[in-house]
Amino acid sequence: MNIMTYIAMDFWRNLRNFGNSFFIIVLPTALFLFFGVSTDWNDAMLPNGTGNVSAYTMVGIAVYGAATATTSLAGSAAVELQQGWGRQLALTSMSHGMFIAAKSIIALVMAAFPVVLIYLVGLFTITQMTPGRWFSTAMLTVLASVPFALYGLMIGLAFRSDAAVGAASGALVIFGFLGNNFFPLEGILLEIGRFTPMYGMTALARYPLTDGQIVATGDSGMVGSDPLWILLISITVWSAVFAIGCILLQSRRTARR
Repeated sequence: MNIMTYIAMDFWRNLRNFGNSFFIIVLPTALFLFFGVSTDWNDAMLPNGTGNVSAYTMVGIAVYGAATATTSLAGSAAVELQQGWGRQLALTSMSHGMFIAAKSIIALVMAAFPVVLIYLVGLFTITQMTPGRWFSTAMLTVLASVPFALYGLMIGLAFRSDAAVGAASGALVIFGFLGNNFFPLEGILLEIGRFTPMYGMTALARYPLTDGQIVATGDSGMVGSDPLWILLISITVWSAVFAIGCILLQSRRTARR
């Protein structure tokens, strides 16, 4: 089996999996229709005039959908390897590195699915953005999901079960709420949310739209700003936490052999 054949087969397997497709593609789109389209205030323009509130919400929910995809697929890959799938691959021409590369490609393609669908829904409903920002926010949204592959891998190494990976994907709803993904937070919830994993990644994906401004639901239209360097530090720190967790768990697993 060559790598392209495996990518095509495994991608189709994941796409046909109703649970995966629902939580990765259908649920985020439904959340966008509820939070980003159906309410009247989504028509309001952002203070800097680059788009409306619906666009702000669209990017946040797309990040949530993309992160769910990478978490689920990376976690499942870790579980598969620990359950002996690597020995089955040894009977084929695929190496361990090729398996990881194939899974990475599949995860990124799956992460792009909710982004494309949500953006299409936004394009044909009420979302407004200047043309270049549609592309730049979409690209950053997919990139923002990459650290969550490490999160999924960490959970897969820690618990070695598909149920644990499913629970980890479910926990992203909480991360998304605190990360300001679904609707604008204010006050203490916003301050707490700044220290959670999804906040910096979501704010970075929105940066071409907001220039770092934090949107509010009140008359002021904004409640502050996030400098780019702070967002990059947040992403780096959480990526490092997930990566160190993966290294430690893999070391523990190897030591027990």
